Amino acid sequence: MSRIGELFADKKQNILNVYFTAGFPALENTLPVMKSLQDAGADMIELGMPYSDPLADGPVIQSSSAVALANGMTIRKLFEQLKNFRKEIQLPVLLMGYMNPILQYGFENFCREAAEAGVDGLILPDLPMYEFEKEYGSIIHKYKLDFVFLVTPETPETRIRQLDQHSSGFLYAVSSSSTTGNSASLGDQETYFKKLQSMKLKNPVLIGFGIKDRSGFLKACSYASGAIVGTAFIKILEKASEQEIPERVQEFINSLK
Repeated sequence: MSRIGELFADKKQNILNVYFTAGFPALENTLPVMKSLQDAGADMIELGMPYSDPLADGPVIQSSSAVALANGMTIRKLFEQLKNFRKEIQLPVLLMGYMNPILQYGFENFCREAAEAGVDGLILPDLPMYEFEKEYGSIIHKYKLDFVFLVTPETPETRIRQLDQHSSGFLYAVSSSSTTGNSASLGDQETYFKKLQSMKLKNPVLIGFGIKDRSGFLKACSYASGAIVGTAFIKILEKASEQEIPERVQEFINSLK
C-alpha cells in the first residue's frame, strides 16, 4: 500500500492536504515549508511545480508560480531539493503541475526521478484520460506513483466513474468549474457532493478550490474524507519572512484543524 493509501486507511476523515508552490516565496524555501507543514499537523503535501501558464490556478497561485520561476525554480532544481527529503518528511507528497514542462523534461525521466526521490503521486490537470490510458498511465504505474484525476460539478456520472477507476490514492473533487481560490460557496454544491457520496466510489474523495478557513474545511469534510487548501496558504507564505515561516504555518494549520 502506498503512503497515500496508508493515510486514508489509518485516518478516514478530516484529512488536510496543503498545496504550495515549490521555490516560493524564496527558491530554497521548499523543504523548510514542507517540514513546517509536517510539524504543524498537515496530513499530506501537494507540491506545485511552477509553470508560466497554469490553466487551473487562480491569480494568487499564478503569482506564486511567477515568483518561483523568477527565483530560478525548475523541475531539475526541484528534484535536487527533494533528493534526500525523506530523511525528514514522512507525510505523503504529491507533485502537481502541467504536462508541457514535464514533456520537455522527458515524461519517463520525470516519473523515475520523482519515484527515486520518494514522491508518492502526481496531479496533472491537463493530462486527458484517453492519453493517460493510451500512453502515460503505464509509465506512471511502472514507477508505482499514484495518479489523481479531478472531477467537477459538470462531470457526467459515467465519466466520474471512469476517472475514479483510473485514479489511485484519492479523487480530487473540484468544488466549482472556476479556478483555484474562487469564492464560490461550498453550500452551493451540496447536490454535487451528495452525489459523489452516494456513488460509492473506489477512491476516497478530497474537496478543493476555495477552502480558506475552518468552517470551509469542516464543511468539505462533512461531504468527503478531507479537503485541499492552497490559495489561503500561499497568502500566508506571501506575508511571512523566512524566520517566521514555522510559526505562521503552525498558526494557519491550527486555524483550520
